[in-house]
Amino acid sequence: MSQQRYALIVGAGSGLSAALARKARAEGLTPLLAARNTDKLAGLLAEVAGHAKACDAADPASVAALFKWVTAEFGVPELVIFNASARVRGPVAEIDPEAVSNAVTISAFGGFLVGQAATQIMLPRGSGTILFTGASASVKGYVNSSAFAMGKFALRGLAQSMARELAPKGLHVGHFVIDGGIGESADPSAPDKLHPDHIAASYFHMHNQPRSAWTWEMELRPFVEKF
Repeated sequence: MSQQRYALIVGAGSGLSAALARKARAEGLTPLLAARNTDKLAGLLAEVAGHAKACDAADPASVAALFKWVTAEFGVPELVIFNASARVRGPVAEIDPEAVSNAVTISAFGGFLVGQAATQIMLPRGSGTILFTGASASVKGYVNSSAFAMGKFALRGLAQSMARELAPKGLHVGHFVIDGGIGESADPSAPDKLHPDHIAASYFHMHNQPRSAWTWEMELRPFVEKF
């Protein structure tokens, strides 16, 4: 009898995370979905035969409860994906400091909490993949996007540091720079957006890489996006 396999997706919803859940199921992994509001996941859960738990990724107690639920009910997942983030737009002289603090906490500190918890349960087994969703703002600071850049720059640094620390111990840590808008193009023959299914395929390409040729970062963009 084959062993059950699991993928935990934190920050689940529509779009990319839904595509990741569908790809996980297609790859033979049962999707475990975490979001602040799990009511919105009912349709997706039925589609992928998954399970869900409410979680605030920026709250240590909530993240600890999520991983306690995962390990108690299902065991140690082979894949954990952090897909949560928050954005505050506006001129740096005008944006609300509390809103900025909240955005950075979700994007960066939330990534740390999930990454740390995943590491703690995977290390004893000596295997597993932890993936983080970044953005153009992970490597480029844009006008009126200082808060988003702060969070995404920090998340990228976390992923890079974790990858160097954990790869020798059997854990594959990866970061994705999603450089462009996500969605289904109006013209499939000339896509101007990153299709969520195609992004998900790249996540699982990284997850399935042989250990002798791991990469820690992949940058994805549609052909119309400037470098």
